[in-house]
Amino acid sequence: QVQLVESGGGLVQAGGSLRLSCAASGRAFSSYAMGWFRQAPGKEREFVAAITWSSGYYADSVKGRFTISRDNAKSTVYLQMNSLKPEDTAVYYCAAKYYRGSVYYTNPNAYDYWGQGTQVTVSS
Repeated sequence: QVQLVESGGGLVQAGGSLRLSCAASGRAFSSYAMGWFRQAPGKEREFVAAITWSSGYYADSVKGRFTISRDNAKSTVYLQMNSLKPEDTAVYYCAAKYYRGSVYYTNPNAYDYWGQGTQVTVSS
């Protein structure tokens, strides 16, 4: 069982930066593949980024602007978001899947645990 708590969301102007954090409780955090998703009003939840052991995989819409990372000692995954755009406005969720391989999961249905979400609003 894993509990996930996101933080770091807020209001930022276009071109600005935010860093989201997702703290996990429970054991064996390093055995979980982690992902970030987002959901804007009236839209489906969409994949943003995923990380397995160390390297990340990104949606085309955020590639080059966002960076996913993890600190297994702190049981925390991060999403550094730079050059933010108004279209990045959404509730951001982190997710966990018990998995120790190298495949990146982009389908939200593949994940077992979810956080409550944190709002990111980018003003133009």
